[in-house]
Amino acid sequence: MKIWCCLCFTEDDEFEDSDTMKEGIPVIEGDPEGNIENSEDVEMQLGLSLDLFRSRDTADEVESFRSLEDMIAMRAPLVADNSGEPAGRRVTKWWPLIHGPRRYEGESSSGVVGGGSGASSTAIDDLQHKRAKVLASPKFYYSAAMSSDAGSSSSSADRDYNISHGSSVPTNNEMIFHNFVWNKGGDDNSLDSNGGNDDGDENGTSKLEDLEVRMDLTDDLLHMVFSFLDYVNLCRAAMVCRQWRSASAHEDFWRCLNFESRKISVEQFEDVCHRYPNATEVNILGAPAIHLLVMRAVSSLRNLEALTLGRGQLGDTFFHALADCQMLKSLIVNDSTLGNGIQEIPINHDQLHHLELIKCRVMRVSIRCPQLQHLSLKRSNMAQAVLNCPLLCLLDIASCHKLSDAAIRLAATSCPLLESLDMSNCSCVSDETLREIALSCANLHFLNSSYCPNISLESVRLPMLTVLKLHSCEGITSASMAAISHSYMLEVLELDNCNLLTSVSLDLPLLQIIRLVHCRKFADLNLQTTKLSSITVSNCAALHRINIISSSLQKLSLQKQDNLTTLALQCQDLQEVDLTDCESLTNSICEVFSDGGGCPMLKSLVLDNCEGLTTVQFFSTSLVGLSLVGCRAITSLELKCPCLEKVYLDGCDHLERASFSPVALRSLNLGICPKLNTLSIEALHMVVLELKGCGVLSEASINCPLLTSLDASFCSQLKDDCLSATTSSCPLIESLILMSCPSVGSDGLYSLRSLPNLTILDLSYTFLTNLQPIFESCSQLKVLKLQACKYLADSSLEPLYKEGSLPALQELDLSYGTLCQSAIEELLAFCTHLTHVSLNGCINMHDLNWGSTGGLPFEPPSVYSSYVIFSHENIHGSAEQRNRLLQNLNCVGCPNIRKVLIPPQARCFHLSSLNLSLSANLKEVDVACFNLCFLNLSNCCSLEILKLACPKLTSLFLQSCNIDEEAVETAISQCSMLETLDVRFCPKICSISMGRLRAACPSLKRIFSSLTP
Repeated sequence: MKIWCCLCFTEDDEFEDSDTMKEGIPVIEGDPEGNIENSEDVEMQLGLSLDLFRSRDTADEVESFRSLEDMIAMRAPLVADNSGEPAGRRVTKWWPLIHGPRRYEGESSSGVVGGGSGASSTAIDDLQHKRAKVLASPKFYYSAAMSSDAGSSSSSADRDYNISHGSSVPTNNEMIFHNFVWNKGGDDNSLDSNGGNDDGDENGTSKLEDLEVRMDLTDDLLHMVFSFLDYVNLCRAAMVCRQWRSASAHEDFWRCLNFESRKISVEQFEDVCHRYPNATEVNILGAPAIHLLVMRAVSSLRNLEALTLGRGQLGDTFFHALADCQMLKSLIVNDSTLGNGIQEIPINHDQLHHLELIKCRVMRVSIRCPQLQHLSLKRSNMAQAVLNCPLLCLLDIASCHKLSDAAIRLAATSCPLLESLDMSNCSCVSDETLREIALSCANLHFLNSSYCPNISLESVRLPMLTVLKLHSCEGITSASMAAISHSYMLEVLELDNCNLLTSVSLDLPLLQIIRLVHCRKFADLNLQTTKLSSITVSNCAALHRINIISSSLQKLSLQKQDNLTTLALQCQDLQEVDLTDCESLTNSICEVFSDGGGCPMLKSLVLDNCEGLTTVQFFSTSLVGLSLVGCRAITSLELKCPCLEKVYLDGCDHLERASFSPVALRSLNLGICPKLNTLSIEALHMVVLELKGCGVLSEASINCPLLTSLDASFCSQLKDDCLSATTSSCPLIESLILMSCPSVGSDGLYSLRSLPNLTILDLSYTFLTNLQPIFESCSQLKVLKLQACKYLADSSLEPLYKEGSLPALQELDLSYGTLCQSAIEELLAFCTHLTHVSLNGCINMHDLNWGSTGGLPFEPPSVYSSYVIFSHENIHGSAEQRNRLLQNLNCVGCPNIRKVLIPPQARCFHLSSLNLSLSANLKEVDVACFNLCFLNLSNCCSLEILKLACPKLTSLFLQSCNIDEEAVETAISQCSMLETLDVRFCPKICSISMGRLRAACPSLKRIFSSLTP
């Protein structure tokens, strides 16, 4: 029996003789399909021991394939073949192989392993490789064909046509997934789609073709697909079939042999080099016995172009043998001991272009490479380096601490074409060496002399330099700027941690980037450059003056410059400036960022926590965003910025006068400025204005024609004339909050007639005595809040239900008022159009009795039945009676209310929420509301009687109520949809009653109780 993985080739497409050999790969006896029987075949072809590459990062993957192997082994019949080994145990084993990047050459895909002799053999081989079949055994059918609806399904004739012609695209209503096909081999034992023998008749063939998908898999197509695979997936593909094994072994895919940190033996490596002699890249970094391995590579791989090795010891014989690798272009040696560590190592190669000896231990190195262009000796422990590299353009000797000043001078000056030099952390470098380098290397563009304390750049001229890095150079002072100024081509200058530097004055036309970080004595910066695009100045405690002239700078950040007092800018393209925590800035900074100050394109300005600002005036036609957060000393603010869209004034506690005229603000919050007394706003696009808490605001001119919401809460000095002017200039106001504005009187309220769209009005905590101006001026009002208006008479609300005033009113808040019981009863009886009513804290309210309709007495029944009360006739009563639209009723904290009676005749069919909490004297609650969902009776400590006929009630809160469990049980029995019950701190309800409560109301899901058994 044979195991076919993923793709199997049937005998219909196999024409090759089973005894032939293909590119040295033997055909398994009795396996004309060319399927792989064991892992030794792949080892033979790839030249690798598969167990070699069991790396830690593929442990989970290995375990998954072990599980797969065990599953196949258990389910496969144990039928032995000629080898004597049970076929069920001969499952392919493989491990993820070489990791790492591969370089693909532009090789022709025609070189894929395959083909025979002659035209006939080629045609047969191509036909064999052209059509691959995916078969499915019914016993191991993992995913059945899934079809869409009948309207989009293909006919059987179409399917037969596609299959018979080998279409690579399945019909659009079929998708078959098959993982394994089991076959015992031979025609007499092969299974058809129904599990029977496939004798090749027409019926059997048609049934089998229903479970197969043909795909065109030519060698060219495989080569193209495999070019996108890494080594692990290439090895996986090699386990599929003979064609895939041959294609995956093509040398195009094995140009780079990456054995980094792999435990590979010399024999294994030699075998790999023998099988892939055209490999161009080898990486044996961290492999054992690197000297022996690299000698095998040098002797076997004549096309080697790149070699990477390290973490070991390399003998001098390797460097002598390098001359034999005539194609070698790149050599990288990392963390190694060269020779015995105390001898001179010669490196002679005529074609080498790139050489890196990083962190290597050697006494002396001599390099003669006429084509070498890139050389790195970084962190190597050597005393001398002799270079004979006339074409060298990049030299990196960073952190070579043992190189003397003379050795560095000799190495650098011997390279006349040098363009880049990194000698950072070479503490012995002197100005004399830099002068010699400047004379010998006229094309030097990049110089990194960071952490070289002995250089000052005096008398050093580097006219072609473009990048200069001088981090932590103690010898750099203001006198060094004269030498730097001669580098007319300089583009990048970094002067971090130059502690003796006091001033920088440069006129460099091409300078683009400059860094000055942690320069403790740096005080003055003067830059004149047309190309400057980035400037970083940070933690320079002594800096007090900055003058920048640039036509390219777009963003400037100077945060935490505590002593900065003078800033002069001539930056035509500057758009963003951040001066956060520059505490010493004065009011003169405003002139810099106003029109004519040198920044005509400025859009964003951040002056957060600049506590030296007191009077701020900006006149800018380009400014879009301004932040003055934390500027506590500002007392006056004037903005004439027609494009200003955002302004932040949080923390401006002492602001007294503010003018925004004109601006493009859409919203403004001045409620954080409690001392504001004069305000002027001209904003044609403003929609929302908040003045909440401006208690001393007495003069306000607001011209915002699109304003829809104005919150002037707690503006105690706001008078009628100011309100009248605002309503006339802002006719689109819809929401007006005048809570705690005691100075507003009847004249101001009459001006509200200029607001035809006003729907929300809040006059809470005012001294109103007459509501007639509201009834006459606000005909479209929907929400009226009159909390704590204690001077309103009992007859103040009569126009609501006697004269039909405010017909659109829906929400009325009379909390903490002094209206009498009769006034409240009449209001609730006749204002049936109200949807939300709040009577919280009304001390004159004694009972809420809706037991009478139209003033007629009504005697409610003793027991309610939901089937009788909410019958069709009661709900849809006669047309003469009007249904109440009330949805939400709040009577929180009414100390004198004792009884609440809402029978069905009250016609509260829309009431969904009733809150009676904190009513300490409430004793009886009798409610029959069909749509009531929420009832809160918490902290009604006197509650004794509770009657409910609320079939839709879902939440009932009885926290801290002195009610017994029988009353609760009877009440909730009429609530068939109750889900939440809160009986915490109810002294008369014990913990053992929870079961009875659940039995009385089976719909209960949550019972909150603080009692323990």
